[in-house]
Amino acid sequence: MRDLGAGFRYLLKGQRWVGRHGRAYGFGLLPGLITLVLYAAALVALALWGSDLIGWATPFADDWADPWAGLFRGFLTAVLFALALLLSVLTFTVATLLVGQPFYESLSERVDRDVSPDGTAPESDLPLWRELWISARDSLRVLVRATVWAVLLFALGFVPVAGQTAVPVIGFFVTGFFLTEELTAVALQRRGVEVRERLALLRSRKTLVWGFGTPLAVAFLVPFVAVFLMPGAVAGATLMARDLMGEDTEDTEDTEDTADTADGDTAGQRQEGVGA
Repeated sequence: MRDLGAGFRYLLKGQRWVGRHGRAYGFGLLPGLITLVLYAAALVALALWGSDLIGWATPFADDWADPWAGLFRGFLTAVLFALALLLSVLTFTVATLLVGQPFYESLSERVDRDVSPDGTAPESDLPLWRELWISARDSLRVLVRATVWAVLLFALGFVPVAGQTAVPVIGFFVTGFFLTEELTAVALQRRGVEVRERLALLRSRKTLVWGFGTPLAVAFLVPFVAVFLMPGAVAGATLMARDLMGEDTEDTEDTEDTADTADGDTAGQRQEGVGA
């Protein structure tokens, strides 16, 4: 249970870090905004022409008596749109990280330097095109796994009672795990950790991963929230990656709070001295 709370604290710390670094936060918003526009356009197109697609795919229902053909195709259209929404939640982070690889790479390095005791950050010696290729390849592998889980959970959702209670909860935990994998990949890839090693590393600390990724998965269901949380999520995932790799991390928040308190005490002493 301690790891569960620690994972959630990393999520909060990441949001606080970007809150203290406004320029980095604004820089990190751009990939999410671009991806959001693309996803919104795709979902709107599906909402407008999804019924036509289902009608084209089910010609055998043309001769069915009313209202069965309409009900059947309406059900399939709703299923198609629901599946598209589920996949959009699972893949939004993947797509955003691909679009914003240089943005988030820079953000993650800044976090590493800020919290590292020696002020340095692990750097990849690979050229940008190679990093993009590795990121796309690894993301595709993870996406295949996530899609298999999504289809399985969607099918289990039709099971009476369990499909409306236990399955959605399991779905959030599964989504949270894959979200965390994609977000920590930004920092772990710079450290030369391959996708299989990353997955094994995350499985060894599942409660830590769930504490970080599950609340994020729930928040991502709210429209536009994902865009504003992504920069902080990358920052928090970088902090968590340092924990997973056993690296020392300075708590800059505590340092700043101590400094603020010391300044306040000094100022108070000066005021007392003036008053005396």
